[in-house]
Amino acid sequence: MSKPVGASLMDPGKPLILVTGATGYIGGRLVPRLLEAGRRVRCMARNPERLVGRRWPGVEVVKGDVSDPASLESALRGVTQAYYLVHAMGEDTSDFRGRDLRQARTFSEACAKAGVRRIIYLGGLGDPSRHRSDHLASRQEVGAALGASGVPVLEFRAAVIVGSGSASFEMIRHLTERLPLMITPRWLNTRCQPIGVRDVLAYFTEALDHPDVDGIFEIGGQDVLDYRTMMLGYAEARGLHRLIIPMNVPFPILSVLWVDLVTPIPMALAAALVEGMNTEVVVQDPRALEIFRVKPMTYREALGLALQRLDEDAVETTWASSLAGETEGPALGSHEGMLLERHNRQVMAPPHVVFQTFCALGGENGWPAGNLLWQMRGMMDRVVGGVGMRRGRRHPRELRVGDPVDFWRVEALEPDRLLRLRSEMRLDGHAWLQFTVRPEGTGSRLEQTAFFEPLGLLGLLYWYSVLPFHLFVFPGMIRTLKLRAEASVTESGRGR
Repeated sequence: MSKPVGASLMDPGKPLILVTGATGYIGGRLVPRLLEAGRRVRCMARNPERLVGRRWPGVEVVKGDVSDPASLESALRGVTQAYYLVHAMGEDTSDFRGRDLRQARTFSEACAKAGVRRIIYLGGLGDPSRHRSDHLASRQEVGAALGASGVPVLEFRAAVIVGSGSASFEMIRHLTERLPLMITPRWLNTRCQPIGVRDVLAYFTEALDHPDVDGIFEIGGQDVLDYRTMMLGYAEARGLHRLIIPMNVPFPILSVLWVDLVTPIPMALAAALVEGMNTEVVVQDPRALEIFRVKPMTYREALGLALQRLDEDAVETTWASSLAGETEGPALGSHEGMLLERHNRQVMAPPHVVFQTFCALGGENGWPAGNLLWQMRGMMDRVVGGVGMRRGRRHPRELRVGDPVDFWRVEALEPDRLLRLRSEMRLDGHAWLQFTVRPEGTGSRLEQTAFFEPLGLLGLLYWYSVLPFHLFVFPGMIRTLKLRAEASVTESGRGR
């Protein structure tokens, strides 16, 4: 069943474009640019609810999975061209390469059956004969698999994408921000050709103006740099003084562990990024500059735009959005054995003010009670391979379904009424934290509920072991939310 995200569907006479991976980093930014170009767009997602609330008027959203031929048949019906922006990079599985190939072949066969005229795909740069990275090799294998059924494929191959919220950028940003002195592996001297995310999106958008162009096109920015120079360039842009000393690191896993410790990037994704940094990724074929109108920017320009986005709290998508699949599991319900802790307060503030208050939790704003305990719990989660607290938020005040909030993810969001967060910590069970608000008298009634569905005895032991901390954290949280909402009303009244 499909449904429009916006007010009305676009002109049905226009060619229909399918975007897979619309909940991810690139896909989430591509869709609004296609709309600006006047394209008719359909998005396919395993969880369409994650696209609710996007300001994409006229976009049709369908539920589907690239590994499910039945759902693809429906999603591809009437589609002329399809963007394939799905991959398993960063997923903690030993078979990611095989999984990527199987999904690409399934999608290719479905496109051939549906009469799709072309697939547009984002692959990875690098000489396949010199690859030291399974993930880079996989990206190129997927490109070949997409064309196996005879459907033409336009494959853009890129190296590091520089943009606010990208995994590569966030890794460079956190390493440089937090470490005045870095003793680094020698792979930091590997050359690459970074490209700004706006240039990548420009290539993808303009591709529709060249319906007969297919094949492999290597794209990159104006500069060929090593990773050390990129980090020093970031430091210069931020006015930081940094010293980087390269050395031999005997075991690659040490680099992965260090990235996992210092940055928000989880270990599985860090391993893929570090592995790829051992391979030189530089454009060898400049044909993209001859066929497309895009004039790639310099690294400094791309870096400046990324930092500007961060300063303006205008980050559209982040790497963490792309990894939402790791949290698949049962939805919150009244399952037998569900444990919960509920608190409620009357608040002398209207519902929309209370809603805005609890939607600002987490990230740089912190947690209003026991913030140190939250941080310690996040550190414990990182030790056992979890996401920890350092993913933060995409925006300090606004939320969308699917957004990460530290070690939570937004599972449900109803404006001025409800926010439900699902835990992504490593737990022997499933946990949710939910806030609801409704009008009551001259103010509101705020209800805060922690739900836990234990898995076996270990899950029960975990719940009862943390109850003493709950007695401090959860009552303190709702009390602070009440005070903040009421203070906001008082301050707005004074400003009149």
